[in-house]
Amino acid sequence: MFSERTSVGLDVHARSVVAAAIDTSTGEVFRSRLTPSHEHVLSWVRGLPGPVAVAYEAGPTGFGLHRAVTGAGIRCEVVAPSKLQRPAGERVKTDARDAIHLARVLRMDQFTSVAIPSVEQEAARDLVRAREDARGDLMRARHRLSKLLLRHDVVYYDGRAWTETHDAWLRRLRFEQRAVQAAFESDYEGMLMVKARRDRLDNAIAVMAADSEFTALTYRLGCLRGVGTLTGFALAVEVGDWHRFTGNTIGSFVGLVPSESSSGASRVQGSITKTGNTHIRRLLVEAAWHHRARYTIGKTMLDRWDLAGPAARARGDAGNRGR
Repeated sequence: MFSERTSVGLDVHARSVVAAAIDTSTGEVFRSRLTPSHEHVLSWVRGLPGPVAVAYEAGPTGFGLHRAVTGAGIRCEVVAPSKLQRPAGERVKTDARDAIHLARVLRMDQFTSVAIPSVEQEAARDLVRAREDARGDLMRARHRLSKLLLRHDVVYYDGRAWTETHDAWLRRLRFEQRAVQAAFESDYEGMLMVKARRDRLDNAIAVMAADSEFTALTYRLGCLRGVGTLTGFALAVEVGDWHRFTGNTIGSFVGLVPSESSSGASRVQGSITKTGNTHIRRLLVEAAWHHRARYTIGKTMLDRWDLAGPAARARGDAGNRGR
């Protein structure tokens, strides 16, 4: 239950912060437009009748403001925007209205807070998300190159694409028209640069996964089929505190539960919701493909098991067998 005297709602943007506060004792409302400086925000909050609680929506500005406010001894909640209920008939949306709405839902405890990562966890998230961006950039660069070749009836038939043999074949290609040759060299060079960036990020992730607060969890997750160092480390840093989920709620967090539209005696379930953390969902779907083949314990799996404890190995083996 809300126990502070004043509830504060902050509508946070990159260049401004619109603030609204409600004094629950007198009903007085305070409003202000602040700079995004943490010191400026704290100075205004400290001038309100105390004690004070603060809320703002999670967004691209991160959690620096939360750490500054909580570091000053003030309760701060970072609200999940997708869980924030608004009046159905409201058709006017402004920063000032958003701020006062946050102050009201904070006072009534009608909000859902997001999990706040530690500084180390947030840094690790930035690393794995940079690698995810590089993966997408590499896929698009390869598509551009392959479609350029296809338009000129150049098709590779000697095995799998994007291998060393395929790369040697690409380097031997020549085109009669200088414009086409220049376009090919540009796309090929761009693909190589993105691939080198992805490989550097892979190395950085491998180093951090081997020596960080997420190492033990990464090794335990690696006992499962399809979960290597990259996937295990990404799951560890994206989920954070696994104890906040159960076997049922983790599916909702990554959007792997069926959508549903039911009314009365009718119950209709559709495709998965695809809401939540898209990065984790993609990694889990890719890992699931490894379970199509017959389960055999090979050298790769044994090497991963050697890095984890007996309990994790036993649990991983049971999970790999579908139990």
